[in-house]
Amino acid sequence: MGKILVIPSIDIQNGKTVRVVQGIPELGCKEYGSDPVEMAMIWRAENAKCIHVVDFDASHFHTKNNFEIIRKICEAVIIPVELGGGIRTYDDAKELFELGIARIIIGTLAFEKPREFIKILDEFTPNKVVAAIDVVDNEVVTRGRQQRTHLRPVDYAKFLKSVGT
Repeated sequence: MGKILVIPSIDIQNGKTVRVVQGIPELGCKEYGSDPVEMAMIWRAENAKCIHVVDFDASHFHTKNNFEIIRKICEAVIIPVELGGGIRTYDDAKELFELGIARIIIGTLAFEKPREFIKILDEFTPNKVVAAIDVVDNEVVTRGRQQRTHLRPVDYAKFLKSVGT
């Protein structure tokens, strides 16, 4: 029987490691330490093979205030780091790859700007780009789960498959 790959997640808000209730910061956050880089190093010491990072500031406010922390995480661990949250443009994706991110997770951009999403797929390959489908009450939601789309997840998944994800 094969082994399952467990990927620990580090949520970042205001430069700190937090745990967000249901992925929605407005429902409450618990701070788990002031240093996300240290948390990444702890996970690596525990033999993590990959680390998943969510930048809640970028997701909700499209800021880059955590980019230096993200760069330091990538430098501190010798394993792939994937990131989701606030990737709204091709330039955002390019900058994250330049910081050392191995794989990006895109949600809102794929829905709102499919041509730009396809450009990112073409440039960086589907191995480095993941399409996220956030769902609330059987409806695709975007913008940090704040905006409803009136689209069923299965229909959106078919669209994403058709563009090469």
